[in-house]
Amino acid sequence: MLSQVLLVSAPGKIILHGEYAVVYGKVALAVALNLRTFLRLQPQGNGKLDLNLPNIGIKRTWDVAKLQLLDTSFLEQGDFTVLTEEQVEKLKEVAGFPEDCTEHERLAVLAFLYLYLSICRKQRALPSLDIVVWSQLPAGAGLGSSAAYSVCLAAALLTACEEIPNPLKDGEAANRWAAEDLELINKWAFQGEKVIHGNPSGVDNSVCTWGGALRYQQGKISSIKRPPSLKILLTNTKVPRSTKALVASFRNKMLKFPEIVTPLLTSINAISLECERVLGEMTGAPAPEHYLLLEELIDVNQHSLNALGVGHTSLDQLCRMTMAHGLHSKLTGAGGGGCGITLLRPDLESPKVEAVKQALTSNGFDCWETSIGAPGVSIHSSSSLDALVQQALDGL
Repeated sequence: MLSQVLLVSAPGKIILHGEYAVVYGKVALAVALNLRTFLRLQPQGNGKLDLNLPNIGIKRTWDVAKLQLLDTSFLEQGDFTVLTEEQVEKLKEVAGFPEDCTEHERLAVLAFLYLYLSICRKQRALPSLDIVVWSQLPAGAGLGSSAAYSVCLAAALLTACEEIPNPLKDGEAANRWAAEDLELINKWAFQGEKVIHGNPSGVDNSVCTWGGALRYQQGKISSIKRPPSLKILLTNTKVPRSTKALVASFRNKMLKFPEIVTPLLTSINAISLECERVLGEMTGAPAPEHYLLLEELIDVNQHSLNALGVGHTSLDQLCRMTMAHGLHSKLTGAGGGGCGITLLRPDLESPKVEAVKQALTSNGFDCWETSIGAPGVSIHSSSSLDALVQQALDGL
């Protein structure tokens, strides 16, 4: 068991192209979003297991000796089995939830306990740890916040228990694990995602683990080699939506108008493939015409998604406001509100970006200037983290 403090981060994710079409076997492009979740794991000698999630107001403590006495044989049916309802109920007993605990809080704690007990039970004794997880990602916005959480937990616990080596060398600001270690992190993170979501696709945890850009089609995930890092504005309209209801409405439209909807899905698939081709060309030397192509693809995809009925007036407003400044936007994820992305060309001057951000925030939207194609799960030295992240992890 390692004795040093570990600092780990993982990116969020967005769908660049392929929403809805992916459900019907078409290609989707998912990219790592450089708004990150940060975790600090600190070994301690007080016999306690502490979990602090300041974003959602969770502070929980367990007695390690009591956890040690638990029958965790229900976790020993092979490393990567799907948890049964009975096993989930046993985990809930271990967690000991207060009555006023929300479902969101329950799932975050259950995923943590599952990963801690499963990964650490191979140790001679369960370790006493203090774990803090803080995120730049808004929860429930379709940006992979739960996957980034599961990836950070899996990476930190596997490293602390010496299941995988710590890749950070003295004097380095940050580093990443070898491919085979990332595979193991991803497998465990997927298990954490199953606890939270039941039957996830595996895309979110894969993007958070590997970073960059991934192509997803019919359950097959492959990495796009060396995609460029693209600057974007990410805007949260803060309009709540039900993904389940949107998917059901879309399915009804597909049944009602198959000859209209199918060509739109074929078109969205072609957009994903063309974007993949352009990103491939940009790895050599990005040129102004590449950005113009990406902007055109964003516009066509947004119109296609509106035609499929998954847009929203708030997203139309976002597109109009950014277009007034010569910028191109589309929804990302389920639509019906939620988030949109705006491509920022490298030649854009800072005052113009600030003017767009000001317009969006004055309209009541939340707005972040960030990038996509970010590195996946990473380990950091404490001196490399900026002051805001340090303060958040220290609970200030």
